[in-house]
Parts: sequence; C-alpha cells; structure tokens
Amino acid sequence: MKVREAMIRDVSAIFEDETIEDFIVSCLRQNKSGLPVVDDEFKVVGFLSESDVIRSALPSHFSLLQSASFIPDTHQFVQRLEKIKSDKVSLHMVKRVTCVKLDDTVIYAADLLIKNNLKILPVIDEERRLIGIVNRIFLIHAATQGKIDR
Repeated sequence: MKVREAMIRDVSAIFEDETIEDFIVSCLRQNKSGLPVVDDEFKVVGFLSESDVIRSALPSHFSLLQSASFIPDTHQFVQRLEKIKSDKVSLHMVKRVTCVKLDDTVIYAADLLIKNNLKILPVIDEERRLIGIVNRIFLIHAATQGKIDR
C-alpha cells in the first residue's frame, strides 16, 4: 500500500509567521498535538508540537518532565509561556522535518514514525508542498483492517 492510499488529505497547518498563541488555539480547536509549519507557498518548512512549546518554555527541565518524581515550578512555566506566546512559530519549530511522498510505502512511513518517535508525518509533493499527513492511529487502523502489505 502506498502513502497516497493511506494519507489524510484534509490537513491543518500553521504558517511560520503565526504566533505560539495561534498555534495553541489551532491545536485546541482541532484536537491536535502538533501541526506542520508551512510558508506562503504551502511548502513544509517545519513542524511544531506541544512538546516543542513545553521545551521552549522550560528548556532545562524538559527531560525531567517525563519523570514522575519531578514536580515543575508551575509559576516559572506560566511566566515563560507568557513571554513566548507572541513569538513566531518559526522560532520554536523543528526545522528538519521528516516527510514522506505519495509513492512511498505505508511500511516505510510506519518505520519512520516508529524509529523517530513521531505521531504525524507530513506528506509532500515534489516541491515540498503539504498535501496530506500520515498519522499513527490511521496506520494502526489500516493494519488491523489488513490493508498494509508486508
């Protein structure tokens, strides 16, 4: 099965010059944890996730946040979020984005998701324009339906 058969075409993205606050509102409205970042030509230039925002707000504490024994200074976190909420998305996004193309196999996409611990892979055309996404739950669904070739 090819990515073109498994991708989600109705895609949300955020422009690189929008703010962190715009990103948060978009994610809340769409129940997303991250979005591809695009330029004016809709070319993928980055990816921003809630983890990236947390990392920007508490850079030295991010790895500790994954420990159950760590209790962050909430006040410090809120203050830092207040400072970065007007920043452009481009300042906090991941710039080296793993993407797939229409003719890549779903197995290849699944391998990238697993190996890179990603939830979403942007699907791009030859000019790097965003045309869809592949996410983990969609691939899991396709696998349980027997739609993924070995």
